[in-house]
Amino acid sequence: MSAVIGDVVTAVLVLSAALMCLAAGVGLLRFPDVLSRLHAATKPQIFGLIAVTVDVAVNNFTLGTVTLSVAIVAFQALTAPMAAHLIARVAHDTDRFRPELLVVDELGRANRRGDRGA
Repeated sequence: MSAVIGDVVTAVLVLSAALMCLAAGVGLLRFPDVLSRLHAATKPQIFGLIAVTVDVAVNNFTLGTVTLSVAIVAFQALTAPMAAHLIARVAHDTDRFRPELLVVDELGRANRRGDRGA
């Protein structure tokens, strides 16, 4: 009975990760500008990675596997938003976005004042 439960948990986690990857791919193709596409690329990717690493940690429950899974998720959760922020900043600076889709353009106001922030 325990093997059946483990297989069901594995199937649910892997399928949810696959759906997240599919959602990210559809978002990259369907969203209209760079800023929307970055959101579609980073959020589902992190959730899919969490689902896969939880599956690995559940199926091979050792201290080393759990520690490595936590480290993978932590480093990916730290680096993916930073990379997306830098790409969005470059897209904004080179006018590769659609300003009419923004509710508030705080970066544009800062650029007009000459205050680059960092």
